[in-house]
Amino acid sequence: MTDRIVSLRQFVTDGRHHSWRKKFSWNLAESFAASGSSPLERVSTALEAVLAAETPVFLPGEQIAFTRTVANLPELYTKAEQQAMRSRNSYAEKGVVFNLCCDFASTISAGLDRRRQEVVERCPAGEFRTAVLREIDAVLELADRYCAAAKAAGREETAAMLAKVPHRGAESFREALQFLRILHFILWCEGEYHNGLGRFDQYLWPFLERDLQRETETPESAFELLEEFFLTFHRDSDLYPGVQQGDNGQSMVLGGCDSAGHDASNLLTRMCLRASKELALIDPKINLRVTKETPFELLELGSELTAAGLGFPQYNNDEVVIDALCRWGYSLADARNYVVAACWEFTIPGCGMDVPNLEAVSLPELLLKTMADSAAASFDAFLADYGTTLRRKAVALNRKHRRFTMLPGPFASLLCDGCIERGRDISTGGRYNNFGVHGTGISTAVDSLAAIRQVVFEEKQYTLKQFFDVLYRNYQGNPELLAEVRNRIPKLGGGDPLPVALAQKLLSLWAAAWEGLRNSRGGIWRPGTGSAMFYIRHAEHLPATPDGRLAGEPFPANYAPSLTVPQTGTVSVVRDFARAFRKEVCNGGPLTIEIHDSVFREPDGVGKVARLVELFLREGGHQLQLNAIDREQLLDAQKHPERHRNLIVRVWGWSGCFVELDREFQDHIIRRAEMNFR
Repeated sequence: MTDRIVSLRQFVTDGRHHSWRKKFSWNLAESFAASGSSPLERVSTALEAVLAAETPVFLPGEQIAFTRTVANLPELYTKAEQQAMRSRNSYAEKGVVFNLCCDFASTISAGLDRRRQEVVERCPAGEFRTAVLREIDAVLELADRYCAAAKAAGREETAAMLAKVPHRGAESFREALQFLRILHFILWCEGEYHNGLGRFDQYLWPFLERDLQRETETPESAFELLEEFFLTFHRDSDLYPGVQQGDNGQSMVLGGCDSAGHDASNLLTRMCLRASKELALIDPKINLRVTKETPFELLELGSELTAAGLGFPQYNNDEVVIDALCRWGYSLADARNYVVAACWEFTIPGCGMDVPNLEAVSLPELLLKTMADSAAASFDAFLADYGTTLRRKAVALNRKHRRFTMLPGPFASLLCDGCIERGRDISTGGRYNNFGVHGTGISTAVDSLAAIRQVVFEEKQYTLKQFFDVLYRNYQGNPELLAEVRNRIPKLGGGDPLPVALAQKLLSLWAAAWEGLRNSRGGIWRPGTGSAMFYIRHAEHLPATPDGRLAGEPFPANYAPSLTVPQTGTVSVVRDFARAFRKEVCNGGPLTIEIHDSVFREPDGVGKVARLVELFLREGGHQLQLNAIDREQLLDAQKHPERHRNLIVRVWGWSGCFVELDREFQDHIIRRAEMNFR
C-alpha cells in the first residue's frame, strides 16, 4: 500500500470520519400520514430531504468523494400504517427493494443529464416519472454542492471531476469509480439495502484499459485508486442494516464467462483480488465466478485471500449455475451474466427483481413432523411421506405470499432495464420475478434419514413412533442409541456412498416440493441450499433429531457437514457434497468448510487449497466458501476482544469482524472450528 492508502485506511478504520455525522429528528412519516402521501411521493420527498441535509466533506488525501454525514434515514410510514400494511399484504424483510443488483454501467457511461432527458422523452407522464426526475435533480444538486466545496477547499482535481460526473458520462477509470461511488451511495440513502456491485471487473475494465492505453494511468496509480475505492465501502457500512454488523450485502462478482461462454477474467480481476488481500478488510465481499477456462492462477490468488483470513472469495461454478438458471427459464444471455445478490443468491443485474431469500424452511423440523404422522411400512414409503410434508409446506408458503408487494425505489428503477420506458417502478417487477427459499439443516436431515433407515426399517430396533418419543426425551435413558446414531451410522461428508445417495433423494424431494407453483408476481419458487441465520434460529427450539443432534443444538451453516460428524478429510467432504448436489436446488447456498490456518504455513499450502477448489468445481459443486481460522485464537478473542479487533471470519454468507458478532454466532464458529481440516 502507498502511504496515502495506509493513511486513508487508518482514518476510516478508526472511524474518525464519524465526527462529521449528525443525527436528525425526522417527522416525515407523521406528515406523510396526515396528508395521505403516496408511496412514490414519500420515497422521493425523503430522498430529497436526506440529500439536502448531507454536508459535503472530504477525507484527508482522498481522490474519491462522498461520505455519509446524515446518520439516520427517516421513517416513511408511522407504526400504525406499517401494521395496517402488513395486515393486508406480505412483505420481504423491511418491505423495500433489496438484494438488487442494478445496471450501473449504462448510467456511468451516459451521465445523469442524459438519463434525465431520457426520462422526459420516454417515460409516460405520471407519478413515477415525477418521482424519478425529482430524485435525479436531488442527486445532481448534492453533486454540485460537493463540486463547489471541493473548489473552495482547493481540491481542483476533485472539483473538475465532480463538475463532469455525475452530470456527464465517465471517460476515465477515476471518473468511473467516482460515479459508481455516487450511485451506490444514493441507493442506500433512498432506502434500498444489500446493494450488490455486480460484475465490477467487466463493466469497469473498459475505462481502465483505455487509461492504460493512453498512459493517463499506470498499473500502479490505477491500483492505488482501486484500493481507495474499496475503502469507500467502509465509510458508512456501520449505518447499513443487517442481522449482524458486516451483513450488508456489499458483494462484488469477478471472473466468469463472457457472453460467448469464454473466460472473461482480465487485469482488473487480478487487481481486485490483490487489493482485497492487501487491505484485509471485510468489504467488498468477493465472489469469484469460475469456468473450465479459468486460469489456475486465479484460484491461487483466491486462496491467498483465504490464507489472509478474509473468508472469501466465495467460488461460483459457472458450469452448474448457468445451466440451472436456464432450466428455470432465464435466457442463456442473462444466465451467463449472473451475479450474486447479497450472500450467495443468484440474480441478473439490471433486470432481475427476484426475491431470493423470501423464506427459509427447516428440513429437520419437517422430518420430525413426518415421523410423527407417518405409518410407513418401508423406507421408500417414508420418503414419499416426507415429500408430501415438504409439498404441503411449499403450498402453504405460496399461499402466505399471495399478496406480496414491495415499496418503490425510483432511483433504483432508473438503474434497471425497462422501468423508464414502462413508467413502472422496479418494485412492481422486472424481467425475472422469482422467489427463493432456503433449505436449512440439510446435513442434519440427510444424516437423520440414514439413522431412520437403519434403526427403524433395516434393524427394526424401534418403530417410527418409538424413535420419535426418544427424540422428544432428548435421548434420555437411551445412551446406546445416541452413541450408535452419532458414531456408527455413516454421515454425509464421510466418504460413504449411502449418505450421498440419500442427499440426492432429499434434494430431489426438496426441489419437487416447489415444482409447478407460481408466485403472486408470475414467477417460480427457487429452492436452495443456504441457511442464512436460520442455522441457529430454526434449531434452538427444535427437539433432538435422529442423527444424534441434541435438543437446541444448531444446524451446520448452509450446505456443510453436521457439527456432530467426526473429523474426516477435506477431499471426502468436497466430493460428497459436490456429488450430492442437484441443479434443481440452485438458488444458492455454499459448501462451507473451516480450514485450520496452519495449512497455509506450508510452502505449498496455497496451491493445495486451490487444487481443492478445483476438485469441488470439477466434481459438480455449485458454490464453495472456505474459512481459515484457529479455534484457540477465537477463544482468546472472546476473552480479550481488544486484542483481536481485526480478526475476520466467514459467518454464513458474508465476512465480519469476529468480536462484533453476537455470542451465539461466535460460539457457532468456534464449534465449526473444532472440525478444522488440517
